[in-house]
Amino acid sequence: MLILLFGSFIILCILKVPVAFAMFLSSTLAIWVEGDVPLTIVTQRIWVGLNNFPLLAVPFFLFIGQLMNETGISGRLIQFSESLVGHLRGGLAHVNVVVSMIFAGISGVSSADTLGVGSVLIPAMVKKGYDKGFTAGVTAASSTLGNIIPPSVMMIIYAATAGLSVGAMFLTGLIPGIMIGVGQMGYSYYFAVKHGIGADQKFSLRKLLTSTKAAIFALAIPVIVIGGIIGGIFTATEASVIAVVYAFVLSVFFGEFRFGKFYRVIKDSVGLFSLSLFCVAAASLWGWILAYYNVPQIVVSYLAAIGLLSSTLYVFIFVIIIFLVIGTFMDAIPAIIILQPIIGELALEAGINPYHMGIVVVLTLAIGLITPPYGLCILIASDLASISVPRAVMSLIPFFIISFLVVLFAVNFPDVMLSIPRLVMPKFM
Repeated sequence: MLILLFGSFIILCILKVPVAFAMFLSSTLAIWVEGDVPLTIVTQRIWVGLNNFPLLAVPFFLFIGQLMNETGISGRLIQFSESLVGHLRGGLAHVNVVVSMIFAGISGVSSADTLGVGSVLIPAMVKKGYDKGFTAGVTAASSTLGNIIPPSVMMIIYAATAGLSVGAMFLTGLIPGIMIGVGQMGYSYYFAVKHGIGADQKFSLRKLLTSTKAAIFALAIPVIVIGGIIGGIFTATEASVIAVVYAFVLSVFFGEFRFGKFYRVIKDSVGLFSLSLFCVAAASLWGWILAYYNVPQIVVSYLAAIGLLSSTLYVFIFVIIIFLVIGTFMDAIPAIIILQPIIGELALEAGINPYHMGIVVVLTLAIGLITPPYGLCILIASDLASISVPRAVMSLIPFFIISFLVVLFAVNFPDVMLSIPRLVMPKFM
């Protein structure tokens, strides 16, 4: 049965069938051929997979990112970031990173960050004389913070699949997200010095105060979301709804609100969510088949037999390699849902904290957003910069190294990674 399941899936992928459809078709075929469970299980497991309350947060966070871009509110965040760090050498590169960190705390979607920030900053950086490859690279790399700094759609999916607290999972992303952002700014400064790029403007306290005043309400979104979850005022899903209402009010009173734009935002958000939802549905069926035939236990037993479970370091090396490979050709959502049952069982047997394993998986999959052929962020950034993907990828190597070093830090220093959730939400840790 497993040969049929994995074999048909691989063949369909080779035939360029979308991953979600490939999972659905191969799962249904395996159940039909095996014949030991009725085909009605297909619809039942799809419903069970989708009937998950935390998943409702996904479309709302998608909506926020689209709304901020369409109504010009993201432009205020860019102006605020520019007044904050634009006076440093390589100022626009620092602005790119800082605004991505802020945007990450609002939408939780890396592709929306790449499109919204990149459409403004990439032309501006090119005009200032920045190399197009570096411009696309820093834009794509900083956008990956959208899936690390809370709120994060990737973390919502992981927490929902693993039965973890979304709020506690969110908090694990704060330290590594800041580390990656600071690392990217450090390399941007080095690049500016090496290539003789100066500051883009002088520091102005008046401009900082003015831009802060203009962006203050948008900057409050991550405070509302994370603060409300930490304070136990509302769940992550309820926080996403409240954030949408708040962002809508902002767009009406402070943004460039038009009913035509609002309709387009809703349409785009529903379209993006439907793709994610179908991935979740297909992956849920796939995951059930793996669990029904005890695949996680079989895999863990085999890994234990070859000595992989003798060290947590070996386990993490195995997990990192798997997700680095998977992330190059598959979206993070189906990758998480397909592999989490195995990874969860592996972590349990190895005595690894599930939140520690979760943040390592998320950090690793975030790298997949900038590794071709699937790397969505680098594809978008390359298109905005009007350069080839290989040229942009070459500029990404330093940023890839920075992210990978943070992954290694997360593996070796779990107490640091989990310090904030342990402090704020100890009951889940």
